[in-house]
Amino acid sequence: MEPGRHKPGTAFVAVYRFLLGDFAPYIYRTDDFGKTWSLLTDGKNGIAADEPARVVREDADRAGLLYAGTEFGMYISFDNGAQWQSFQLNLPNTPVTDIKVAHKDLVLSTQGRSFWILDNLTPLHQAGNAATFNAALLFKPREAIRSTSRGGGGRGATIQYPQAGAAIDYYLSALPEGDIAMEILDAAGKVIRKFTSAGGSLPEAPPVEADTAPNEDGEGGGGRFRGGPTRLDKTPGMHRFTWDLRYPGAWQSAARPESPNGPSAVPGRYAVRLTVGAWNATQPFTLTEDPRITGAGVTTENLREQFDHNMKVRDLVSDVNRTVSRIRAGLAAMAGKPDSAATLASLKDLAASLITPTVRYSKPELQTHITYLYSETNSTDQKIGRDAVERYNALRKELDQRIAQLNNILK
Repeated sequence: MEPGRHKPGTAFVAVYRFLLGDFAPYIYRTDDFGKTWSLLTDGKNGIAADEPARVVREDADRAGLLYAGTEFGMYISFDNGAQWQSFQLNLPNTPVTDIKVAHKDLVLSTQGRSFWILDNLTPLHQAGNAATFNAALLFKPREAIRSTSRGGGGRGATIQYPQAGAAIDYYLSALPEGDIAMEILDAAGKVIRKFTSAGGSLPEAPPVEADTAPNEDGEGGGGRFRGGPTRLDKTPGMHRFTWDLRYPGAWQSAARPESPNGPSAVPGRYAVRLTVGAWNATQPFTLTEDPRITGAGVTTENLREQFDHNMKVRDLVSDVNRTVSRIRAGLAAMAGKPDSAATLASLKDLAASLITPTVRYSKPELQTHITYLYSETNSTDQKIGRDAVERYNALRKELDQRIAQLNNILK
């Protein structure tokens, strides 16, 4: 039995009689408190005549949206049971024994094939007739959660529920001639990130794998995470793209201009804009904090202060990386030139104070101290401590001195 979610007097019932040799599906609806019942499965409207029905549920957010579990899989109806269509997706062909709609997610149990969850039903709440779409359709995203576990993808990582990030669904009616683009906008309409079907976020940056190996500058790992997906799918049909809530990261090198793993967006109002050829559409969405964090007393103002601090440290990381790049370019240009011996020696001394040697357990130098501060305050949601602010000020001052020395050496 399933009480109606939208009108008094409405209820649904699923009955199976296959133990009596009757394999017909029986799903009924009443709209008059049970005085009369209408059969919603006549064997000709989507569910086969020999496919017993086990369970029926109504969606709480869209009237007339029904889910049915049968002996062989899942079905869905957008018109209160008048017509059904397969909703199997990647489910195994197995009996669906029960269905629960919770928090705009679909949870179901199967006979011998585990529990399954379909995250985020909001596209179904907004879906209409695909034949009426023009070039594309951008669905309004549901509320996104700024989760405490944003690293994901590393070795030993666990599945997170609910999924972190902003899930953005879009539909393409045909293959576009050119690339498509998606922009994330803040409350003021400023573009935070841009993604395309050509691949990579803009500014272009390949994803960074989570690992513990030192990077090209000899920095230790442990603070680097995999960024979110950076390529839009432009094949015809439905697609889901998840923005990992990150701003662009620090400048790394000429070959890898920016890391995609910047500071996380602060809770508030945002928007997404999808462009397909001459067509474009914008949808707003809200970002909220993990309730476990707010329950511990961390406020939005605390997170804003943390964001502002992390953006300053991100720029500090960019500055030290550019400085190291200039030093290396200078060393390469002057190598083997007798008349540049003094300058070369000065550059080597400056490099030694900035770059940590690749030898294990070497003394960390300035670049490593700066990147460590960045990873320290980017990996959790908290009120920024005075020690982090003071450390930033000290490192900023020290790096500015090194930059001045480099400018003097290179004239």
